[in-house]
Amino acid sequence: MSLGGEEVRAMTSELTPQERADQGREARTRVPRAAHATYEPAEKRPDPIDIIERQSAARLPELVPIRYGRMMESPFRFYRGAAAIMASDLGAAPDTGLIAQLCGDAHLLNFRLLASPERSLIFDINDFDETLPGPWEWDVKRLSTSLVIAGRANGFRGKERRAVVSACVRQYRERMRELAERPTLEIWYAQDNAETLNSIRSAQVDEDARKRAAQAASRARTRTSMQAYKKLTRVIDGRRRIASDPPLITPIRDLMPDAEKDDLETTLRGLVEDYGKSLTTDHRHLLGRYRLVDVARKVVGVGSVGTRCWILLLEGRDESDPLLLQAKEAGESVLASYAGASEYANQGQRVVAGQRLMQAASDIFLGWEGLTGIDGRERDFYVRQLRDWKGIAQPENMSPKLMAAFGTICGASLARAHARSGDPIAIAAYLGGRDAFDKAMEEFAESYADQNERDHQALVDAVRDGRVTAEPG
Repeated sequence: MSLGGEEVRAMTSELTPQERADQGREARTRVPRAAHATYEPAEKRPDPIDIIERQSAARLPELVPIRYGRMMESPFRFYRGAAAIMASDLGAAPDTGLIAQLCGDAHLLNFRLLASPERSLIFDINDFDETLPGPWEWDVKRLSTSLVIAGRANGFRGKERRAVVSACVRQYRERMRELAERPTLEIWYAQDNAETLNSIRSAQVDEDARKRAAQAASRARTRTSMQAYKKLTRVIDGRRRIASDPPLITPIRDLMPDAEKDDLETTLRGLVEDYGKSLTTDHRHLLGRYRLVDVARKVVGVGSVGTRCWILLLEGRDESDPLLLQAKEAGESVLASYAGASEYANQGQRVVAGQRLMQAASDIFLGWEGLTGIDGRERDFYVRQLRDWKGIAQPENMSPKLMAAFGTICGASLARAHARSGDPIAIAAYLGGRDAFDKAMEEFAESYADQNERDHQALVDAVRDGRVTAEPG
C-alpha cells in the first residue's frame, strides 16, 4: 500500500472509464468478494495489550489509566479504543489494492450531524485522527463490525444483526454505483443534509425512526459553541473562565506552578497565532478578531485519552462573544505501518488534509501547527471548534430497525467520502450489482466482533493481574 493520494488520483485521471472499471473487476481475481467473509487471527498475531501499551507510552501517564478504565467498560467501548489492534489485523490480510482516503476509525459513533459553514445541518464522518490513504474496504469492515458489537450490546439476535450490517453495506454499494455514473464535480458537491434522515429509501424505516431522526436534528442545532461556553465556564474573580472538573477538564491555572503555567500559556498563545497560517486568508482574518483568555486540558473520547488536548477560550468583542477551540495532539496514524507513511511531515496537517478531502464541508477554523512544548519536545496538533451543531448517535437506545436505518445513512456517507478521493468507478465495478460483498461483510463483522470480545477480556484480565492499571473514566 505504498501509493499516496496524489499518485492514485494521477493514475485515475489518465484512464478511461472502461479501463477503471476493468481495474475494479480485475481486483476480484486477487481478492474475491466472498473472501472478505473470512477472518482468522494471524498465526503470530501481536498481543493486543502490547499494541495498546505501545500507544500509551507516548501519552500523558497520569491519564492512561482513565483510557483503560473506559475501554474496560464494555466490548463496544474497547472497540472504540482499539483502532490500532484492528489495523494490525486488517494489514495482515489480503486487500483489493483499490485506494481511497480512509477515516481509519469508521465506527458508527464517528458519524454524526454537523454544521456546514453555510449553517445548514449535514451528516458526515467526524473523526480523522487516523486518516490515511488505504484500501477502501478497511473502513467498511470497521463500520460493519461496530454495528454488530453495538447490536450485541442491545441484545439483538444474530438475524437482526446481519440485517443491520446488510442494510449498511448494501447502501454503501448502491451509493458507490450511483456515484460512479456521476460527473466528477457532482461527486465533489454531494452532501448528505439533515433531511437525508427523513428520506431513507428503505422498508426498515418506520414512523418512529423518522420521528427520532427529526428529534436528533433538532437537538444537534442546540449543541452550539454558546451552549458549550455556558456549560464549561463560570465567573472567577469577575471574569469568565473555564471551570475545573478534574481530571477530565483541568485549567492550566490548576495544572502546574505559576512559572510553568505562564510558559505554557505563552506557548499556546503562539499556537493560536501560528496555526492561523494554515487557514484560508479570510478565515485567518476572522481568527484575528479574537484573543485568547483561558486554556484547560481536556480528556477526550476513548482511544484518544492520554493525548494532549487543550480547550482554548477566546473572546471577540467581549465576554458575550466567545469562541471555543480544541487543539488536539496528532500522532502517526495507526494505519501507517500497513498502508504506508503519510505524505505530510506534520501529523496535524495529515489529519486536516484527510478531513478536508473526505468531508463534504469542514469547520472554517480547522487547521494545524507544530508546537515545541515546555519540555522541549516537538509535537503536532490540529485545531477545530470545540462544538458546532454536533449530534451524536445513541446506539444503546436503538431498536434493530432504527440501527439498520442509521447504518444505511452511515454506509451512504462513507461511500460519498471514499468517492471524493478514490475511484468510484473501480470500486463500484469491484462491488458489482449483487450482494456478494454484503453477505461477506455479515460474516466478517460477526467473526471480528468475536475477536474484539476476546481482546476486551484480555484487557480485563490484564487489569486484574496488575499488568496495567485502570481508573474509572
